[in-house]
Amino acid sequence: MEHPLLRFRLAGILLAIVIVVGVAGYMLIDGWNFLDSFYMVIMTIATVGYGEVHPQGPLGRIFTSGLIVVGVATMLYSFGVFASTLTDNALGEYRRHRRLQHELDRLRDHFIICGYGRIGTQIVAEFEDHKVPYVVIDQTEEAVERIRAENRLHIEGDASKEEILKQAGIERARGLISAVDSDERAVYIVLAARAFNPDLYIVARAGRPDSIRRLELAGATRTISPYVMAGHRMAELAIRPAMVEVLDTLHHGEAGIGVEELVVTPDTKILGKTLEESGLLAGDAARVLAVRGRDGSVTVNPAASTRLEEGDLVIALGTEDQLFASASKLR
Repeated sequence: MEHPLLRFRLAGILLAIVIVVGVAGYMLIDGWNFLDSFYMVIMTIATVGYGEVHPQGPLGRIFTSGLIVVGVATMLYSFGVFASTLTDNALGEYRRHRRLQHELDRLRDHFIICGYGRIGTQIVAEFEDHKVPYVVIDQTEEAVERIRAENRLHIEGDASKEEILKQAGIERARGLISAVDSDERAVYIVLAARAFNPDLYIVARAGRPDSIRRLELAGATRTISPYVMAGHRMAELAIRPAMVEVLDTLHHGEAGIGVEELVVTPDTKILGKTLEESGLLAGDAARVLAVRGRDGSVTVNPAASTRLEEGDLVIALGTEDQLFASASKLR
């Protein structure tokens, strides 16, 4: 977004030309010095009506008449640009854009949410509850107006465009969620995101069951069908309502107890150590429920001798303090 003052480029150039031509004309036609010529030009285009600096002949008066017409037209054009800038609140929009860009530049290990419809809105609400950094990308007028009114971090544009993804900091992102309501657009978004960041964790929404395979081939790490998920959850609530309620309570931490995922990264100090050596089985740490390896294999209630490798996912259950204690042992 260009600075609002750049709107005055043409007006400034025209005004400078009028002043230079006017000064040169008075110096050549009437033989005045530079200061008198400049003063006469400023009075003429400003239409203040102070009168002539020196008496003028017919040629000088013809030149002054032309200068009045051109100079006043230039000044009116400049005032029009100024009025348009105020009416459009261009300065306010520019400041808001700079503030958003500054926040985007500071984002690290965040999620990029593509689409701010019903599903995208719910995802943002969940991220807000869990204090997860995010940025929303959408281009529909209704969604953009709504997210602006909510003062949430966002980018207006097409999420499948290279420059938009770069602006969202995809190189620094933790993951991308495609929540757009078009499966075709979702495929383009996933393809563009995967091309930018081969290691990015991508979750994509599939409106139709036959789109799941396409999104996976495009590079989606996980593909979700809202209808399949809703049907599965309704069935679970009908068959095992108590279990679903307990899992929801653990997920949202409403009872002071929660479940968290701990990822073993290359710079993690417990890399290559066993669970016992890492301290994850200590009394102040959360209970280790399972370890999922990079190959997808899951070990439930793992033994103390289980060795942690790069890419392993440790699932732990405990209070907030216990989960923080376990997370600190990974750093």
